[in-house]
Amino acid sequence: MPTATRTVEITDPVGIHARPASAFSQAATKSACTVTLAKQPDNAPVDASSVLMIMSLGIKKGDTVEITVNGEDAENKADKLVQILLQH
Repeated sequence: MPTATRTVEITDPVGIHARPASAFSQAATKSACTVTLAKQPDNAPVDASSVLMIMSLGIKKGDTVEITVNGEDAENKADKLVQILLQH
C-alpha cells in the first residue's frame, strides 16, 4: 500500500481550531485512504477523520505537524491535505 508523509508548519495565528480541523477531517475522509496527523516532535498520530482527535493535539501557530496518508493516490491526497492546512 502506497504511503505519503508531509510535514507542515502551522501559520494560522490561532492554530488548528474547529473550522480548519473540520475541513481537514472532511477532506481526510473523502477517499479510501487512511490519514493520520501528529504534532511534532513527540505526539502520537491521531485518526484525522475525527475532528475531536485533531483538536486534542492542541496545535498552535508555529507548531509542526506530520500528515501520513496510506492508500491509493496517497501522494496526491497528502498534497491536498497540506493545502488545506496552509489555507487556514
